[in-house]
Amino acid sequence: MAGPIAISALAERFGAQWHGDDVRVARVAPLESAGPDALAFLSNPRFKPQLETSAAGVIVVRAADAAGLQRPHVVARDPYLFYAQVAQQLYPQRQPKAGIHPQACVDPSAQVHASAEVGPNVVVGAGAVVGAGSIVMANAYVGERVTLGRNVLLHPNVTVMDDCHLGDRVVVHPGAVLGGDGFGNAWAGDHWEKIPQIGRVLIGDDVEIGACTTIDRGALEDTVIGQGARIDNLIQIGHNVEIGAHTALAGCVGIAGSTKIGARCQIGGAAMISGHLEICDGAVVLGGTLVAKSIREPGAYGGPYPMQPHSDWVKNAAQLRHLGELAQRVRQLEKNMASLSAAAGEKE
Repeated sequence: MAGPIAISALAERFGAQWHGDDVRVARVAPLESAGPDALAFLSNPRFKPQLETSAAGVIVVRAADAAGLQRPHVVARDPYLFYAQVAQQLYPQRQPKAGIHPQACVDPSAQVHASAEVGPNVVVGAGAVVGAGSIVMANAYVGERVTLGRNVLLHPNVTVMDDCHLGDRVVVHPGAVLGGDGFGNAWAGDHWEKIPQIGRVLIGDDVEIGACTTIDRGALEDTVIGQGARIDNLIQIGHNVEIGAHTALAGCVGIAGSTKIGARCQIGGAAMISGHLEICDGAVVLGGTLVAKSIREPGAYGGPYPMQPHSDWVKNAAQLRHLGELAQRVRQLEKNMASLSAAAGEKE
Protein backbone atom coordinates (compact mmCIF):
# COMPACT_ATOMS: atom_id res chain seq x y z
CA MET A 1 0.00 0.00 0.00
CA ALA A 2 1.03 3.60 -0.56
CA GLY A 3 0.99 6.15 2.26
CA PRO A 4 -1.98 8.46 2.97
CA ILE A 5 -2.84 10.91 0.17
CA ALA A 6 -4.65 14.25 0.50
CA ILE A 7 -8.11 14.10 -1.04
CA SER A 8 -7.55 17.51 -2.66
CA ALA A 9 -4.64 16.09 -4.68
CA LEU A 10 -6.70 13.07 -5.76
CA ALA A 11 -9.69 15.21 -6.75
CA GLU A 12 -7.50 17.58 -8.76
CA ARG A 13 -5.73 14.71 -10.49
CA PHE A 14 -8.93 12.96 -11.58
CA GLY A 15 -11.09 15.98 -12.40
CA ALA A 16 -13.46 15.95 -9.42
CA GLN A 17 -14.49 18.58 -6.83
CA TRP A 18 -13.80 18.19 -3.13
CA HIS A 19 -15.73 19.87 -0.32
CA GLY A 20 -14.89 20.23 3.37
CA ASP A 21 -11.67 19.41 5.18
CA ASP A 22 -8.70 18.23 3.14
CA VAL A 23 -8.70 14.72 4.62
CA ARG A 24 -5.85 12.32 3.94
CA VAL A 25 -7.00 8.84 2.97
CA ALA A 26 -4.96 5.65 3.25
CA ARG A 27 -7.44 3.05 2.01
CA VAL A 28 -10.78 2.44 0.33
CA ALA A 29 -13.69 0.65 1.99
CA PRO A 30 -17.47 0.10 1.76
CA LEU A 31 -19.74 2.70 3.35
CA GLU A 32 -20.79 0.43 6.20
CA SER A 33 -17.28 -0.57 7.31
CA ALA A 34 -15.14 2.45 6.37
CA GLY A 35 -13.19 4.33 9.04
CA PRO A 36 -11.87 7.89 9.29
CA ASP A 37 -8.81 7.04 7.16
CA ALA A 38 -10.89 5.54 4.34
CA LEU A 39 -12.59 6.73 1.17
CA ALA A 40 -16.00 5.24 0.35
CA PHE A 41 -18.30 5.86 -2.58
CA LEU A 42 -22.02 6.02 -3.27
CA SER A 43 -22.97 5.01 -6.81
CA ASN A 44 -26.44 3.53 -6.16
CA PRO A 45 -29.03 5.91 -4.63
CA ARG A 46 -30.71 3.08 -2.71
CA PHE A 47 -27.68 2.97 -0.38
CA LYS A 48 -28.01 6.68 0.41
CA PRO A 49 -29.30 6.06 3.98
CA GLN A 50 -25.86 4.62 4.79
CA LEU A 51 -24.36 8.10 4.35
CA GLU A 52 -25.78 9.09 7.72
CA THR A 53 -24.08 6.30 9.66
CA SER A 54 -20.87 5.75 7.68
CA ALA A 55 -17.63 6.62 9.49
CA ALA A 56 -15.71 7.13 6.21
CA GLY A 57 -13.30 10.05 6.18
CA VAL A 58 -14.40 11.02 2.66
CA ILE A 59 -17.37 9.94 0.57
CA VAL A 60 -17.55 10.17 -3.23
CA VAL A 61 -21.00 11.05 -4.62
CA ARG A 62 -22.69 12.34 -7.75
CA ALA A 63 -23.84 15.95 -7.76
CA ALA A 64 -27.46 14.80 -7.34
CA ASP A 65 -26.57 13.09 -4.04
CA ALA A 66 -24.42 15.91 -2.64
CA ALA A 67 -27.21 18.32 -1.62
CA GLY A 68 -27.08 19.02 2.11
CA LEU A 69 -24.04 16.81 2.69
CA GLN A 70 -22.04 18.48 5.50
CA ARG A 71 -19.19 15.99 5.81
CA PRO A 72 -16.01 15.95 3.65
CA HIS A 73 -16.96 14.64 0.23
CA VAL A 74 -15.97 14.55 -3.42
CA VAL A 75 -18.40 15.22 -6.24
CA ALA A 76 -17.52 13.09 -9.26
CA ARG A 77 -19.34 12.40 -12.49
CA ASP A 78 -18.88 8.67 -11.91
CA PRO A 79 -18.15 7.79 -8.25
CA TYR A 80 -17.27 4.19 -9.12
CA LEU A 81 -14.69 5.30 -11.67
CA PHE A 82 -13.20 7.81 -9.21
CA TYR A 83 -12.98 5.05 -6.59
CA ALA A 84 -11.15 2.82 -9.09
CA GLN A 85 -8.67 5.57 -9.92
CA VAL A 86 -7.99 6.31 -6.25
CA ALA A 87 -7.62 2.62 -5.43
CA GLN A 88 -4.89 2.35 -8.07
CA GLN A 89 -2.99 5.12 -6.28
CA LEU A 90 -3.42 3.60 -2.83
CA TYR A 91 -2.73 0.01 -3.89
CA PRO A 92 -0.17 0.24 -6.70
CA GLN A 93 1.12 -2.83 -8.50
CA ARG A 94 4.29 -3.97 -6.84
CA GLN A 95 7.56 -2.94 -8.40
CA PRO A 96 10.02 -5.54 -9.71
CA LYS A 97 12.92 -6.72 -7.60
CA ALA A 98 15.39 -6.56 -10.44
CA GLY A 99 17.32 -9.72 -11.18
CA ILE A 100 17.06 -13.40 -12.03
CA HIS A 101 16.46 -15.84 -9.19
CA PRO A 102 19.21 -18.46 -8.89
CA GLN A 103 16.62 -21.23 -9.26
CA ALA A 104 15.31 -19.83 -12.56
CA CYS A 105 16.31 -21.43 -15.88
CA VAL A 106 17.00 -18.75 -18.49
CA ASP A 107 18.38 -19.76 -21.88
CA PRO A 108 21.65 -17.96 -22.70
CA SER A 109 20.11 -16.54 -25.88
CA ALA A 110 17.16 -14.98 -24.04
CA GLN A 111 17.18 -11.23 -23.32
CA VAL A 112 16.05 -10.21 -19.83
CA HIS A 113 16.14 -6.49 -19.15
CA ALA A 114 18.26 -5.49 -16.17
CA SER A 115 15.22 -3.94 -14.45
CA ALA A 116 13.04 -7.06 -14.84
CA GLU A 117 12.38 -9.69 -12.17
CA VAL A 118 12.47 -13.43 -12.91
CA GLY A 119 11.33 -15.56 -9.99
CA PRO A 120 12.18 -19.05 -8.77
CA ASN A 121 11.59 -22.05 -11.03
CA VAL A 122 10.75 -19.81 -13.98
CA VAL A 123 11.77 -21.09 -17.42
CA VAL A 124 12.63 -18.57 -20.14
CA GLY A 125 13.21 -20.18 -23.52
CA ALA A 126 15.69 -19.53 -26.30
CA GLY A 127 15.34 -16.17 -28.02
CA ALA A 128 12.71 -14.90 -25.59
CA VAL A 129 12.64 -11.23 -24.55
CA VAL A 130 11.52 -9.98 -21.12
CA GLY A 131 11.02 -6.21 -21.23
CA ALA A 132 11.95 -3.45 -18.81
CA GLY A 133 10.15 -3.49 -15.48
CA SER A 134 8.42 -6.81 -16.15
CA ILE A 135 7.83 -9.41 -13.44
CA VAL A 136 7.71 -13.14 -14.12
CA MET A 137 6.66 -14.85 -10.91
CA ALA A 138 7.41 -18.34 -9.61
CA ASN A 139 6.91 -21.39 -11.83
CA ALA A 140 5.91 -19.43 -14.92
CA TYR A 141 6.95 -20.67 -18.36
CA VAL A 142 8.01 -18.25 -21.11
CA GLY A 143 8.54 -20.19 -24.32
CA GLU A 144 11.01 -19.78 -27.15
CA ARG A 145 10.92 -16.47 -29.02
CA VAL A 146 8.21 -15.09 -26.76
CA THR A 147 8.31 -11.32 -26.29
CA LEU A 148 7.06 -9.60 -23.15
CA GLY A 149 6.77 -5.82 -23.37
CA ARG A 150 7.44 -3.28 -20.64
CA ASN A 151 5.94 -3.69 -17.15
CA VAL A 152 4.28 -7.02 -17.90
CA LEU A 153 3.19 -9.04 -14.85
CA LEU A 154 2.96 -12.83 -15.14
CA HIS A 155 1.58 -14.33 -11.94
CA PRO A 156 2.70 -17.78 -10.72
CA ASN A 157 2.16 -20.79 -12.97
CA VAL A 158 1.35 -18.81 -16.12
CA THR A 159 2.33 -20.51 -19.38
CA VAL A 160 3.18 -18.51 -22.50
CA MET A 161 3.98 -20.87 -25.35
CA ASP A 162 6.48 -20.33 -28.17
CA ASP A 163 6.35 -17.25 -30.43
CA CYS A 164 3.58 -15.42 -28.57
CA HIS A 165 3.78 -11.67 -28.06
CA LEU A 166 2.52 -9.64 -25.11
CA GLY A 167 2.47 -5.84 -25.28
CA ASP A 168 3.20 -3.35 -22.51
CA ARG A 169 1.53 -3.45 -19.06
CA VAL A 170 -0.19 -6.79 -19.66
CA VAL A 171 -1.29 -8.65 -16.51
CA VAL A 172 -1.84 -12.42 -16.62
CA HIS A 173 -3.23 -14.14 -13.52
CA PRO A 174 -2.25 -17.55 -12.12
CA GLY A 175 -2.68 -20.66 -14.21
CA ALA A 176 -3.54 -18.99 -17.51
CA VAL A 177 -2.23 -20.62 -20.70
CA LEU A 178 -1.50 -18.48 -23.74
CA GLY A 179 -0.61 -20.14 -27.02
CA GLY A 180 -1.61 -23.75 -26.43
CA ASP A 181 -2.71 -25.60 -29.57
CA GLY A 182 -6.15 -24.87 -30.91
CA PHE A 183 -8.66 -27.66 -31.50
CA GLY A 184 -7.69 -28.50 -35.07
CA ASN A 185 -8.40 -31.99 -36.39
CA ALA A 186 -9.40 -33.51 -39.74
CA TRP A 187 -11.51 -36.69 -39.94
CA ALA A 188 -9.82 -39.38 -42.00
CA GLY A 189 -12.72 -41.82 -42.12
CA ASP A 190 -11.68 -43.92 -39.18
CA HIS A 191 -9.50 -41.59 -37.10
CA TRP A 192 -8.59 -37.94 -36.55
CA GLU A 193 -5.53 -36.31 -38.12
CA LYS A 194 -4.09 -33.45 -36.09
CA ILE A 195 -3.74 -30.10 -37.88
CA PRO A 196 -0.56 -28.33 -36.75
CA GLN A 197 -1.34 -24.99 -35.14
CA ILE A 198 1.29 -22.66 -36.57
CA GLY A 199 -0.13 -19.24 -35.68
CA ARG A 200 0.62 -17.18 -32.59
CA VAL A 201 -1.21 -15.33 -29.82
CA LEU A 202 -0.80 -11.56 -29.96
CA ILE A 203 -1.84 -9.59 -26.86
CA GLY A 204 -2.14 -5.79 -27.09
CA ASP A 205 -1.07 -3.22 -24.51
CA ASP A 206 -2.92 -2.88 -21.17
CA VAL A 207 -4.75 -6.22 -21.42
CA GLU A 208 -5.65 -8.18 -18.27
CA ILE A 209 -6.24 -11.94 -18.42
CA GLY A 210 -7.84 -13.88 -15.58
CA ALA A 211 -6.80 -17.03 -13.76
CA CYS A 212 -7.00 -20.37 -15.60
CA THR A 213 -8.08 -18.76 -18.85
CA THR A 214 -6.83 -20.35 -22.07
CA ILE A 215 -6.18 -18.51 -25.32
CA ASP A 216 -5.34 -20.88 -28.18
CA ARG A 217 -2.72 -20.05 -30.78
CA GLY A 218 -3.91 -19.58 -34.34
CA ALA A 219 -4.13 -22.45 -36.80
CA LEU A 220 -2.67 -20.45 -39.70
CA GLU A 221 -3.08 -16.77 -38.82
CA ASP A 222 -2.81 -15.36 -35.29
CA THR A 223 -5.23 -15.17 -32.38
CA VAL A 224 -5.42 -11.47 -31.49
CA ILE A 225 -6.53 -9.72 -28.30
CA GLY A 226 -6.88 -5.96 -28.74
CA GLN A 227 -5.58 -3.15 -26.56
CA GLY A 228 -7.17 -2.69 -23.15
CA ALA A 229 -9.34 -5.83 -23.29
CA ARG A 230 -10.46 -7.37 -20.01
CA ILE A 231 -10.72 -11.16 -19.90
CA ASP A 232 -12.03 -12.78 -16.70
CA ASN A 233 -11.21 -16.17 -15.14
CA LEU A 234 -11.95 -19.57 -16.69
CA ILE A 235 -12.51 -18.36 -20.25
CA GLN A 236 -11.81 -20.39 -23.38
CA ILE A 237 -10.79 -18.46 -26.50
CA GLY A 238 -10.38 -20.66 -29.57
CA HIS A 239 -7.84 -20.42 -32.38
CA ASN A 240 -7.88 -17.43 -34.71
CA VAL A 241 -10.35 -15.52 -32.58
CA GLU A 242 -10.01 -11.73 -32.75
CA ILE A 243 -11.17 -9.55 -29.86
CA GLY A 244 -11.32 -5.78 -30.29
CA ALA A 245 -9.95 -3.02 -28.08
CA HIS A 246 -11.50 -2.53 -24.62
CA THR A 247 -13.92 -5.45 -24.93
CA ALA A 248 -14.71 -7.18 -21.62
CA LEU A 249 -15.50 -10.89 -21.14
CA ALA A 250 -16.90 -12.17 -17.85
CA GLY A 251 -16.08 -15.57 -16.33
CA CYS A 252 -16.69 -18.90 -18.09
CA VAL A 253 -17.31 -17.44 -21.55
CA GLY A 254 -16.47 -19.81 -24.41
CA ILE A 255 -15.58 -18.55 -27.87
CA ALA A 256 -15.16 -21.03 -30.71
CA GLY A 257 -12.51 -20.60 -33.38
CA SER A 258 -12.28 -17.83 -35.97
CA THR A 259 -14.94 -15.62 -34.41
CA LYS A 260 -14.32 -11.87 -34.56
CA ILE A 261 -15.58 -9.70 -31.72
CA GLY A 262 -15.48 -5.93 -32.13
CA ALA A 263 -14.30 -3.14 -29.85
CA ARG A 264 -15.99 -2.07 -26.59
CA CYS A 265 -18.22 -5.15 -26.45
CA GLN A 266 -19.43 -6.64 -23.16
CA ILE A 267 -19.89 -10.41 -22.98
CA GLY A 268 -21.69 -11.70 -19.87
CA GLY A 269 -20.63 -14.71 -17.83
CA ALA A 270 -21.09 -18.21 -19.29
CA ALA A 271 -22.09 -16.89 -22.72
CA MET A 272 -21.28 -19.38 -25.47
CA ILE A 273 -20.28 -18.02 -28.89
CA SER A 274 -20.14 -20.31 -31.92
CA GLY A 275 -17.29 -20.26 -34.43
CA HIS A 276 -16.79 -18.19 -37.59
CA LEU A 277 -19.15 -15.43 -36.43
CA GLU A 278 -18.79 -11.65 -36.33
CA ILE A 279 -19.93 -9.46 -33.45
CA CYS A 280 -19.99 -5.74 -34.18
CA ASP A 281 -18.49 -2.97 -32.05
CA GLY A 282 -20.45 -2.05 -28.94
CA ALA A 283 -22.57 -5.20 -28.70
CA VAL A 284 -23.69 -6.45 -25.27
CA VAL A 285 -24.26 -10.19 -24.85
CA LEU A 286 -26.04 -11.06 -21.61
CA GLY A 287 -24.88 -13.86 -19.32
CA GLY A 288 -25.73 -17.42 -20.31
CA THR A 289 -26.59 -16.47 -23.89
CA LEU A 290 -25.99 -18.85 -26.81
CA VAL A 291 -24.78 -16.82 -29.79
CA ALA A 292 -25.26 -18.95 -32.89
CA LYS A 293 -25.32 -16.25 -35.56
CA SER A 294 -23.46 -13.01 -36.21
CA ILE A 295 -24.48 -9.75 -34.52
CA ARG A 296 -24.49 -6.88 -37.00
CA GLU A 297 -26.10 -4.09 -34.94
CA PRO A 298 -25.07 -2.73 -31.51
CA GLY A 299 -27.46 -3.42 -28.65
CA ALA A 300 -28.17 -5.95 -25.91
CA TYR A 301 -28.77 -9.60 -26.87
CA GLY A 302 -29.80 -12.45 -24.62
CA GLY A 303 -31.51 -15.79 -24.21
CA PRO A 304 -30.38 -19.29 -23.20
CA TYR A 305 -31.59 -20.73 -26.50
CA PRO A 306 -30.18 -19.22 -29.72
CA MET A 307 -29.87 -15.54 -29.08
CA GLN A 308 -32.15 -12.78 -30.32
CA PRO A 309 -32.49 -9.06 -29.63
CA HIS A 310 -33.01 -8.64 -25.90
CA SER A 311 -36.30 -6.76 -26.35
CA ASP A 312 -37.71 -9.73 -28.31
CA TRP A 313 -36.45 -12.17 -25.67
CA VAL A 314 -38.21 -10.23 -22.89
CA LYS A 315 -41.50 -10.29 -24.80
CA ASN A 316 -41.22 -14.02 -25.51
CA ALA A 317 -40.23 -14.79 -21.92
CA ALA A 318 -43.37 -12.98 -20.71
CA GLN A 319 -45.47 -15.24 -22.94
CA LEU A 320 -43.67 -18.37 -21.75
CA ARG A 321 -44.82 -17.69 -18.19
CA HIS A 322 -48.42 -18.18 -19.35
CA LEU A 323 -47.77 -21.21 -21.53
CA GLY A 324 -49.41 -23.69 -19.11
CA GLU A 325 -52.52 -21.54 -18.81
CA LEU A 326 -52.68 -21.15 -22.58
CA ALA A 327 -52.42 -24.92 -23.11
CA GLN A 328 -55.26 -25.49 -20.65
CA ARG A 329 -57.46 -22.97 -22.46
CA VAL A 330 -56.73 -24.62 -25.82
CA ARG A 331 -57.74 -28.03 -24.41
CA GLN A 332 -60.98 -26.54 -23.11
CA LEU A 333 -61.68 -24.95 -26.48
CA GLU A 334 -61.09 -28.30 -28.20
CA LYS A 335 -63.56 -29.95 -25.82
CA ASN A 336 -66.11 -27.22 -26.49
CA MET A 337 -65.64 -27.58 -30.26
CA ALA A 338 -66.08 -31.36 -29.99
CA SER A 339 -69.31 -30.88 -28.00
CA LEU A 340 -70.66 -28.40 -30.55
CA SER A 341 -69.80 -30.76 -33.40
CA ALA A 342 -71.56 -33.63 -31.67
CA ALA A 343 -74.64 -31.51 -31.00
CA ALA A 344 -74.75 -30.38 -34.64
CA GLY A 345 -74.56 -34.00 -35.78
CA GLU A 346 -77.53 -35.00 -33.58
CA LYS A 347 -79.67 -32.21 -35.05
CA GLU A 348 -79.00 -33.48 -38.56
